[in-house]
Amino acid sequence: MQDRFITPALLPFALALIVAGCTNPLVISLAVSPTTQTLPVGQTAQFTATGTYGHGANHPTSTQDETNLVTWSSSSPSVATISATGLATAVAPGTTTITASINGFTGLVRATSTLTVTGSGVGTGTTPTSDVTSITVIPGSQSVAAPGGVATFIPIGTESTGTTINLTGEVAWASSSSQIATIDSTGTATAVSQGSTTITAVYTNADKTVATGTASFQVLASASEKVTALTIFPGTQSATSLGQQGQFTVLGTEGGVQYDLTGQVVWTSSMPSVATIDTAPSATPGLVTAKAAGSTTIEATYTNKDGSQVVATAGYSVTAGTSPEPLLSINVVPSGTTVSTKGMTGQYLAFGTFSTPPLVRDITNEVTWLSLLPEVASINSGGTPGEQAGLATAQGYTGNTVIYAEDTKSNPDGSVVLSNAQTFTCKDPTTNVCDPGPATPQFATITVFVEGENTSPTGEYITAPSDTGTANLIHCGPDWSGSGGQVCTGTYAVGSTVTLTENLPAGSTYFGGWSSGSDCAESNPTTSTTCTVTLTGNASVGVIFY
Repeated sequence: MQDRFITPALLPFALALIVAGCTNPLVISLAVSPTTQTLPVGQTAQFTATGTYGHGANHPTSTQDETNLVTWSSSSPSVATISATGLATAVAPGTTTITASINGFTGLVRATSTLTVTGSGVGTGTTPTSDVTSITVIPGSQSVAAPGGVATFIPIGTESTGTTINLTGEVAWASSSSQIATIDSTGTATAVSQGSTTITAVYTNADKTVATGTASFQVLASASEKVTALTIFPGTQSATSLGQQGQFTVLGTEGGVQYDLTGQVVWTSSMPSVATIDTAPSATPGLVTAKAAGSTTIEATYTNKDGSQVVATAGYSVTAGTSPEPLLSINVVPSGTTVSTKGMTGQYLAFGTFSTPPLVRDITNEVTWLSLLPEVASINSGGTPGEQAGLATAQGYTGNTVIYAEDTKSNPDGSVVLSNAQTFTCKDPTTNVCDPGPATPQFATITVFVEGENTSPTGEYITAPSDTGTANLIHCGPDWSGSGGQVCTGTYAVGSTVTLTENLPAGSTYFGGWSSGSDCAESNPTTSTTCTVTLTGNASVGVIFY
């Protein structure tokens, strides 16, 4: 068995990564000041965050005030809240951790401080000893995800003597819109329907003068789960040969949030003789196929639980010329990826079907990659040194986004070829949310290199599941038969045990082998099509197909 090594053709890619990393200064650490703080209930304190920037080897670091750029949070909002600008407000006796976080060189960078709240200088719900002149309701604003959610407000009164007092149980509460939220005598607000309302606390002094304070309460989503609008992407498509296929995707708007409904709508074509379109339960809803020259209207219809319907349309035209366009369609794989934590990645590949040989080619680095909800995941389109095309990165927003690729350059008439739609989801299976990650991210990356002569779409390829168990977080290959290769990556928590699998073509029993010098040993290359790697740090895997 001859040794197999990573091809020298991959060296420029690696060098580009190194160069790019040295010329892009980013935050490498944060410091919060003060590191400890003690406050009486009702009082405030300003926290500041200072970021340290790295500028590459042989260059000194620098610092910068990041107070208004970091994300501030309190581990116990019932003890103390903190605003977006770092102003902490003491709520009740206890201890909380104040955290500042920002996207940095290694992912999410964090720093913390300890805030202790004492009971001195404030009452605990007893009657004031002098007139209350003003009320501060804390926190000043709160929101819940949907009807049924609750949040508690605390009224802090300031007496004429300057003393502050907790007026819980001593004030009258009111909501400006009881249709949106109600509030009881303890200051607990309960969401009723989507929208915003003003919460007011009123205290009446012995001399009948009153003091008031307000806060805002927002209900983000509706309980009706009703889709109010549909949008089809792209709005128009065209075909230049019979049998040519394209993909339509539809997003539904519900409570201001968009969701992929491609497989949940009914797809129809007004002129099936011109083009047909697949609808559920087909394997590829939204897939349109050209049948004859002409134009048709593509329609997507979604039916809500109450029976109401929402409709959107798009245009599709077919020009049946004697010579088909070079690029007929684009297929994106894998079929979907789910990760648990912000900063984790998934690799997508694009394969073009052409009218001339080779009929199927890897065009991952030649298309434009699009993520319809970039707050869920961004995706690289390549073209920048060190940037890997088709690599999606979770940005911290819980949910899923639609990933697809488009080509505007291959066809002489300038027609756009849009791929099928795939999904990328960030959601921890235990908490059901996208985890923001640890204070110091403990991620490791597996990099897979594949190259060889037997890597057509029906040939060999390498896969590995995500940390949530979703298949194909890594999906490297297949490549079109010819020169070149692929570089694919997957991000995991340090300590994870990841099993990579070489998938063989139907009927094949030959395994090309894991490359020597990589983290997958070449101990039994003819039979061992799996390789298990325990991540103590970054790993690399090389595969050469013959």
